[in-house]
Amino acid sequence: MNYDEFNSFCKAFRATTHVVQWGNSDVWKVGGKVFAIGGWEKTGSAAFTFKTSEQNYHFLAAKPGFRPAPYLASRGMKWIQLYDCSLAEGDELEYYLSESYRIVSLGLTKKMQKELGLNQ
Repeated sequence: MNYDEFNSFCKAFRATTHVVQWGNSDVWKVGGKVFAIGGWEKTGSAAFTFKTSEQNYHFLAAKPGFRPAPYLASRGMKWIQLYDCSLAEGDELEYYLSESYRIVSLGLTKKMQKELGLNQ
């Protein structure tokens, strides 16, 4: 997945917003909360950062091509960065981006979910 594909994929989720911040990274949010970041890698290679469940965090942190997300994971948050896309399998990144969106959406207040049309 390249950054254009990443942005198209994230844009397809309901009620998302896109901003460019943190060193020219593509940052995707739902309800004002970040669920995915494209960029944010010092080597210039494509990198994608997303929130995970506790179980997926431990699984991915030990998997080649993935690592605890810089800055976020060091603060106890369950965020992973895919920094070597050649080691990701098929639609794996799309699955984890979808899960990140779901986790972040469910963390919004019920009122916010309703306002954004997420609980339909």
